[in-house]
Amino acid sequence: MDDSADTAPAQAYGLSAVPIEVTVSVGRARPLIRDLLQLDEGSVLTLDKQLDDPVELYVGDRLIGTGALEVIEEGGQTRLAVRLTEVADLKTQA
Repeated sequence: MDDSADTAPAQAYGLSAVPIEVTVSVGRARPLIRDLLQLDEGSVLTLDKQLDDPVELYVGDRLIGTGALEVIEEGGQTRLAVRLTEVADLKTQA
């Protein structure tokens, strides 16, 4: 697959080297306000997802794909990462 046509506008404007923030949504919680006010260090907030459910990747409020959480070793540190499993069709999103 040739992505050169897709990346050409970004390169033409010098945007290919601009960092962009990607947010990973691992789940949501809907606690009652009284329960939220009782949270303390060490409290557990249960999310609506299972451990192996896909996570969603966003740039701003736009969904750009889904993926699976992974643990990787990098430079002697254990880090959390996302393996992309599906990339959203950004051309059809308004």
